[in-house]
Amino acid sequence: MPRDNMASLIQKIARQARTTFKALPPADAGSFQANLAKLSKLLEKIRAEDLNLGPRRNGGPPLPSPPPQLGAHQGPPVTYMHICETDSFSMGVFLLQSGSCIPLHDHPGMHGLLKVLYGQVAIKCFDKEEVEGEEEDESEEAAAGSVADVQGVQFNPPLLQCQRAALRRSLRRSSDVLSEASDPCLLTPVQSNMHQIEARDGPAAFLDILAPPYDPDEGRDCHYFKMLQVSENAGNDSPGSPQQQQPSQPVWLLEVPQPADFWCGGEPYPGPKVSPD
Repeated sequence: MPRDNMASLIQKIARQARTTFKALPPADAGSFQANLAKLSKLLEKIRAEDLNLGPRRNGGPPLPSPPPQLGAHQGPPVTYMHICETDSFSMGVFLLQSGSCIPLHDHPGMHGLLKVLYGQVAIKCFDKEEVEGEEEDESEEAAAGSVADVQGVQFNPPLLQCQRAALRRSLRRSSDVLSEASDPCLLTPVQSNMHQIEARDGPAAFLDILAPPYDPDEGRDCHYFKMLQVSENAGNDSPGSPQQQQPSQPVWLLEVPQPADFWCGGEPYPGPKVSPD
């Protein structure tokens, strides 16, 4: 049963998120880090039952996006429950069918926290190869530098010349399996900003906070990527195959359209009412 508090835990989390993200670094870095630690501590306490959620009983594999002639009667592999959103942050719950995967994607200029509510998720995190404090919008000089970095690198299978403009050099930050007993997973505009999330050994759900929210009009659109394999005859300082990658090693990522086998549906949030104001 959910905790019987005067203010629900998820309400406290929303209010702390409002306080934490009302001013992002470098405006007041010390205060931001202190508030972020308070928010993370609150997230450590949240449980699925606090949101009136429980594991879904679906042992089958995730279904791809149904063909148009079949209509929408097949359930999506991932669904999202919207809890609340302000100009400074958004909060909701992602529910993953057993074996389903949220493909590798980024969070441009955004901070985020992820807390598993039930099940297990395998999460692979990548850093943006940028210097802290730089503008998120790539300059022409930075773009030219990326093109220069890839000169001489051979990929397997080979890339078309036009695809090289969509390459991004990154660093593999971590690869972990998280459960409800795990600490929250944090991302910043640089560190662990790109990740892939896969449900392991059954359905899974996690609470997701992003600050500020996605907004294509403000340059915060979601981009998808795939990790590339470098040919064995490439230079020793080039990133290797996906299977060979270790944390903190450079990798090459190629921006791709949203994968055809991934789509996200929506469903109502059944938990306590939340008002971040």
